[in-house]
Amino acid sequence: MKQFFLKLFTWWSSQTFGTQLWTWRFGELVGADEQGNRYYRTRGGQIDPTLGFERRWVIYNGYAEASRVPPSWHGWLHHVVDVPPTEDGYKPREWEKPHQPNLTGTPAAYRPSGSTLASGKRPKATGDYQAWTPGS
Repeated sequence: MKQFFLKLFTWWSSQTFGTQLWTWRFGELVGADEQGNRYYRTRGGQIDPTLGFERRWVIYNGYAEASRVPPSWHGWLHHVVDVPPTEDGYKPREWEKPHQPNLTGTPAAYRPSGSTLASGKRPKATGDYQAWTPGS
C-alpha cells in the first residue's frame, strides 16, 4: 500500500503513476545508460502537435536528480542531436571526465579556501581589513 501511494504522489523517487501510464501508452524505449536510467520518446518518433517536436523524457533509476543524466544522453534529451547514443555509437572524447552526480550538500562538495566549511576555522585576517569604529 505504501508503494502505491509513493508512486501516486511522489515524483522524486523514479516515476509517478501518471508518468508510468503515459509512458506505457505513448512511449517508446530508446535506450538506457550505465546508471540504469531509461530514455523514452513518443512512439514512432511522432511530432507532438502541441510542442511542434517529438517528446523525449527520462525515467530515473531511483532518486530523480537531473545531474544523473550523462552528457551523451543530455544532448539527445534536449534536441541538440537527433540520433540517440545507442544508435550513434557515441564515444566520449578524451577530455571528457566520467560522470559525477551533483555533490552539493555532501562532504565531497567543493569548498574554496577561506570557506568556513573547508577547514572548520576561518583564516586569520591579512591586514587588509580595518574595523569600523563609530565617529570615525
